[in-house]
Amino acid sequence: MKINPYLNFNGNCAEAFQFYAKVLRGKDLNIMSFRDSPMADQIAANEKDLVVHARFTAGDGLIMGSDAPGGRYNKPQGYAVNIGVDTPEEAERIFAALSDGGNIGMPIQETFWARRFGMVTDRFGTHWMVNCEKPM
Repeated sequence: MKINPYLNFNGNCAEAFQFYAKVLRGKDLNIMSFRDSPMADQIAANEKDLVVHARFTAGDGLIMGSDAPGGRYNKPQGYAVNIGVDTPEEAERIFAALSDGGNIGMPIQETFWARRFGMVTDRFGTHWMVNCEKPM
């Protein structure tokens, strides 16, 4: 079994996924619009360029997402996407990038379980935890 986050956006999914793929050194970024899907004739003209599905791989994980058409967008709450990394330097790099224009919930720092841990809501509204755990 694999569990992968699926993120929803309010019209800025393509921008967010291009940013995330760069920050997370993602591979195989694929972004599809409603215009290019079999649903093109079922979507409002002003929403045809919204993202119907986006995806990329990061490490051994997969992140997917889309824009929510028709006013169906709900602001994210009650979850965070955790990014586990091997080095404090990588944790600090990713945290700094996600923090740019975002809102830091907990600055990146050493904790009792992690060499580095921090929480941030990025400029797209996605909640992230960046975690570089201590050896168990």
